[in-house]
Amino acid sequence: MTSSISEVTVPGAGDAGPGAPRGRRSRHGSTSLRVGAASIWLSVIVLLPLAAIVWQSVGGGPEAFWTAVTSNAAIASFKVTLTISFAVAVINLFFGLLVAWVLVRDDFPGKRLVDAIIDLPFALPTIVASLVMLALYGPASPIDVQLNFTKWGVGIALLFVTLPFVVRSVQPVLQELDRETEEAAASLGANNWVIFTKVILPALLPALLSGAGLAFSRAIGEYGSVVLIGGAVPGETEVSSQWIRTLIENDDRTGAAAISIVLLTVSFVVLFVLRTIGSRAAKRQELAT
Repeated sequence: MTSSISEVTVPGAGDAGPGAPRGRRSRHGSTSLRVGAASIWLSVIVLLPLAAIVWQSVGGGPEAFWTAVTSNAAIASFKVTLTISFAVAVINLFFGLLVAWVLVRDDFPGKRLVDAIIDLPFALPTIVASLVMLALYGPASPIDVQLNFTKWGVGIALLFVTLPFVVRSVQPVLQELDRETEEAAASLGANNWVIFTKVILPALLPALLSGAGLAFSRAIGEYGSVVLIGGAVPGETEVSSQWIRTLIENDDRTGAAAISIVLLTVSFVVLFVLRTIGSRAAKRQELAT
């Protein structure tokens, strides 16, 4: 009986006996294998295509790159894209939080259906979204609201495809919030606004910024959902992705790659800055609690 107990307990000691180093080597080896596999996959799927488009964008030299990104048509498309995308991100920041709050904190008939509908823009092909927008806000609008070939139409189409990013970023964080802290604040005399701004919002800020950043990045690169409702009117509704398509059709692949690099850079910088701010806010929240 004694020998059987010792045989069971000694290997479980973890940091003692000859079995421990082998266990650590095994764990380290499996970790290295996973990291290597993930790095290879990331390189093949993300880094190599990015390197290829960077190489193509500078194929004509710095002057060709600069000419492509500073042409009147390119500047006009950048203005349209960034202005509408920023407005879309801000609007979805507010309404995405509102929808997530309703889905988490409120009970109402059809709640599961609404929760499923939120993911519909992810499932729909973006060209279908453009068809839906055109059917609702086009020349034959059943509600007599015509927004085709307008910035409002482009904005609504982008709101449709980017709303889930904020909702799905905020929803799980809101579900995990400690309700006891809110109840404690209420017991000390804090009203609903104070509880929201001082207790809830700081905890949600990283998720809100992350969702808004994803929505903005999706909006500046969107093509399918705006191609029909927008109409690609130069200087009015022609977004950068549509200008890229025009350049490709004119066999200017270097210029198209240059415009793409600008959009990628803007998207990366915005995501990096927002996630850095969100990470710092999360650390302050942890220190405060």
